[in-house]
Amino acid sequence: MAFYVYIMTSQRNGTLYIGSTDDLARRVFEHQSRVRGFTAKYGCTMLVWCEQHETRESALIRERRMKEWRRSWKLMLIEETNADWRDLALEFLG
Repeated sequence: MAFYVYIMTSQRNGTLYIGSTDDLARRVFEHQSRVRGFTAKYGCTMLVWCEQHETRESALIRERRMKEWRRSWKLMLIEETNADWRDLALEFLG
């Protein structure tokens, strides 16, 4: 089973949300459906970065560490692999 750490955003350089899950497709769908919570309030519906982990623990550790990062570090991480800020859900999740 795979585990993921991911970043959702409202738009390029917009509000960022970092989370982790064992079902990336389901979790992105929940964010895009704006069910409730932070991502609904701030419109974070675009998946702009994700990283796969082998264990739930390693994903949770990475998520917690990233939440402590400066915003500029998070933006650099996104732009390293997704300079155009494409919605990766369209590519990875079909």
